[in-house]
Amino acid sequence: MEHLSTFCSCANLACPLHPTKHDKGCAPCIQKNLRLKEMPNCFFNLVEGTEDRAGDSFEDFANSVLRKQN
Repeated sequence: MEHLSTFCSCANLACPLHPTKHDKGCAPCIQKNLRLKEMPNCFFNLVEGTEDRAGDSFEDFANSVLRKQN
């Protein structure tokens, strides 16, 4: 079976929750983000120009998507 981390598109390899740091896949990251009401870092990869965003909140993500649609 292929290791789950091969599917991770997150470039933040320094994060202790990155799937390369453990064998639990994306679950720890998703749990943290749900608790903090934030979007996982990898979701921002879908929106060009979000590297310098203010934060990872649901609102930050929604605003980024809406800006790209205009």
